[in-house]
Amino acid sequence: MLKDGEKGVILQRDRETYGVAPHLPCGVVTPDILRRIADVAEKYGASAMKVTSAARIAMLGIREEDVDAVWTDLGIEPGSLVGICVRSIKACPGTTYCKRGQMDSLGVGLQLDTKYHGMELPGKIKMGVSGCPNQCAETSFKDIGLVGTPKGWRVYVGGNGGAMPRMGEVLVQRIDTETALELVDRILDYYRENAKPRERIGRMIDRLGLSAMEEALGLGSDT
Repeated sequence: MLKDGEKGVILQRDRETYGVAPHLPCGVVTPDILRRIADVAEKYGASAMKVTSAARIAMLGIREEDVDAVWTDLGIEPGSLVGICVRSIKACPGTTYCKRGQMDSLGVGLQLDTKYHGMELPGKIKMGVSGCPNQCAETSFKDIGLVGTPKGWRVYVGGNGGAMPRMGEVLVQRIDTETALELVDRILDYYRENAKPRERIGRMIDRLGLSAMEEALGLGSDT
């Protein structure tokens, strides 16, 4: 029996079949990918298909003996479903499509996905990028969140859902895209150096203090 995460699958409630969720960066797909997923799900008798909270399309009820063939036919990388790594980057349409967008959240989200998805870290990390303060990407509840404003990006850290939810805290405001991307790098470096095993960013901040992170990152009180 495959373990959760092995070969990119999750064991289902029946303890016999698996969920398969190919990686769809920021939920962006093409008609060809949709057809491929539908054809593979039909070919291998998926019992259901579910759009997940990480903007993936999961095929449920896949038999263990079919898992390798499913991935071969899909030709798509698995999503990072479990493990102590960057799980997903959620992004709204932003200025690419949305009339309310104030910053290019989709473009930035895709850059973050390319660079960080699956990266191993002390604990699991989820990121969100919203193009305006409406926060359709649920940014305040992500470990790292970027929110677009008319004056640039506002960056949140330390949010998470789960059994012990935590609202993210504002780290900086009014920064441009290049600075925001560079700051994400520095946040992850600080996290890598200071977090305990399996500790989320928010719990690390609770333990060390937000001011310690600000000082280490060289952020002043007026940011």
